[in-house]
Amino acid sequence: MRVLIIEDDHEISSHVAKGLVQHGHVAEIIDNGIDGLSDAVSNEYDAIVLDRMLPRLDGISVLKALRSEGVKTPVIFLSALGELDYRIEGLKAGADDYLSKPFAFSELLARIEAVLRRGGEGTSTSDVMKVADLELDIRSRQVRRGDKVIDLKPREYKILEYLMRHKGRIVTRNMLLEQVWDYHFDPHTNVIDVHISRLRAKIDHDFETQLLQTVRGAGYKIGNVS
Repeated sequence: MRVLIIEDDHEISSHVAKGLVQHGHVAEIIDNGIDGLSDAVSNEYDAIVLDRMLPRLDGISVLKALRSEGVKTPVIFLSALGELDYRIEGLKAGADDYLSKPFAFSELLARIEAVLRRGGEGTSTSDVMKVADLELDIRSRQVRRGDKVIDLKPREYKILEYLMRHKGRIVTRNMLLEQVWDYHFDPHTNVIDVHISRLRAKIDHDFETQLLQTVRGAGYKIGNVS
């Protein structure tokens, strides 16, 4: 796997490149948007890890230019701008995934591998994510299961969105705390259990198939573990 890392933080780019090399992949690093765009258009990569806040040309502009040039290489945003609105903006611009800083390399690698298994489908599909008969429309923020429209509170929506982006995979409590709340709670807090319980009641109630599952001692998942 050949990965282009467009990131101006030398410590982060070196960390990602080192991890990729240790796993048998090839990594190229570019520290600004202009050169990163030129290289991504001129050369073939299996995936691109792209920072949002880059010198010379920001990440959103780089991504839009790539897609306008017909480059369909899977792109994963890696950014300190982790709030929902920023993530939605990045996905609408054509990203295949969005990971907030700080991050674990193991999760980044898993996400790269996941978008490659999908064949970069995020560049051509709609803004609707699906798990069985459950649908989440990123553009309208509407959630539907079958013929039923489900009304979710903002935090419930963020949890569901995160789970659906990791469908078939176990999502740990710490991952939810970091990605959905954007800061750390006491790991023993029951705030996640409360929100998961409310979310499950809304998306699984009155349906024969229960989609939201608790994996004892590990976390939560939607769909089958891959």
